[in-house]
Amino acid sequence: MTERVLVVDDEVDFLATYERLLRRQGYEVTAVSSRAAALDAVAHEPPSLIISDLRLADGEGLDIVRAARAGPRPLPVIVVTGYASEELRRAALAAGATAFFAKPFLASALLASVRTQLGR
Repeated sequence: MTERVLVVDDEVDFLATYERLLRRQGYEVTAVSSRAAALDAVAHEPPSLIISDLRLADGEGLDIVRAARAGPRPLPVIVVTGYASEELRRAALAAGATAFFAKPFLASALLASVRTQLGR
């Protein structure tokens, strides 16, 4: 079974990068650019893993983390942000994020985290 990864970022270039990177590794990727679309995907078609930005045009990425972790089968969530701080890192982890990355990050580090989260 191919793992599905939901990527959430309101920057089109980052979405394209995530898609390209993850598809090359054999993952099925769903890319959305809003908090609302991500929450809908989590509710109706839960992925195997979520990679989400924290600051989105229509709201907080932490809402996505909380929704993903609150379901009957908590989903792993990797949080990425261009506005990294220790306070944000702690808030993301407290909300249930399983990993935290500051933009820019190494693609190899993100992929290693994805593999770890999915048990590969």
